[in-house]
Amino acid sequence: MKKPELLVTPVTVEDIIPLAEAGADAFVLGEQRFGLRLAGEFNRDDTKKAIELAHSKGKKVYIAMNAIFHNEKIEELKDYTRFASESGADAIIFGDPAVLMTAKEVAPEMKLHWNTETTATNWYTCNYWGRKGAKRAVLAREINLDAIVEMKEHAEVEIEVQVHGMTCMFQSKRSLLGNYFLYQDKAMEIENRKQQKNMFLHDKERENKYPIFEDENGTHIMSPNDICVIDELGEMLEAGVDSFKIDGILKSPEYILAVTKAYRKAMDLYFEDPERYEEEKENLLSELEAIQPPNRPFDTGFFFKETVY
Repeated sequence: MKKPELLVTPVTVEDIIPLAEAGADAFVLGEQRFGLRLAGEFNRDDTKKAIELAHSKGKKVYIAMNAIFHNEKIEELKDYTRFASESGADAIIFGDPAVLMTAKEVAPEMKLHWNTETTATNWYTCNYWGRKGAKRAVLAREINLDAIVEMKEHAEVEIEVQVHGMTCMFQSKRSLLGNYFLYQDKAMEIENRKQQKNMFLHDKERENKYPIFEDENGTHIMSPNDICVIDELGEMLEAGVDSFKIDGILKSPEYILAVTKAYRKAMDLYFEDPERYEEEKENLLSELEAIQPPNRPFDTGFFFKETVY
């Protein structure tokens, strides 16, 4: 049984060293022109510096190129892929086959992680992309624990699972999605719309607030709760899941650092002494609940089919 990678999403270059020292094994970063829902924006200089810093600590950096690409951006893929390769990135995250084809052409040695966020729901599809050149499949957030374990048993590629943070419920290429709700006079209304930040869709019937933000890729509506399975890692560790991801989107660097430390402790405890992990996991969960914003309670996502959107 091997210890999985702990994958983290930094907000700035200054987060790399503290997160590495806190126990992160790898980082996802990039710029919104090519990557979806990034915790922070990293221009090319930032990316080069982040890779240099991560490698100095023996850590890896994966460049997000998992946006949905339209014709006007296709010509840019070669240059950015070449940049990622020449900068020493350890992998490119992709969803669009255009990125895979581009990488094969200009950076054939680059490791590729397939991540569509929604369609990795069976091991056969994971293996399909593996045979096309992907080395890892990032599983959909909507599948349960039994399915994750079964997919790992049959997968010919590495398997990555999100274990902490918010998830995307809806994406539209269009901006200002809230205008639809305002025009239709729906029950959900936009809060903080004038500030164009910290916006929420407020579902008064369920008393849920869904974070909404817009970037170059359009409008994204996020889950009202955060996934947290720090006390439910055992089965995935036993199954040999290759990577656990902490998604820090819309979170502060301090929060991401604290969560990274907690998951590193949980994973190390399990491998050193599984019984101690069982004894300590509730305390670890309590530590994270203490720093969790009160308006964003924890749940276990779809791991046990508790979440219903």
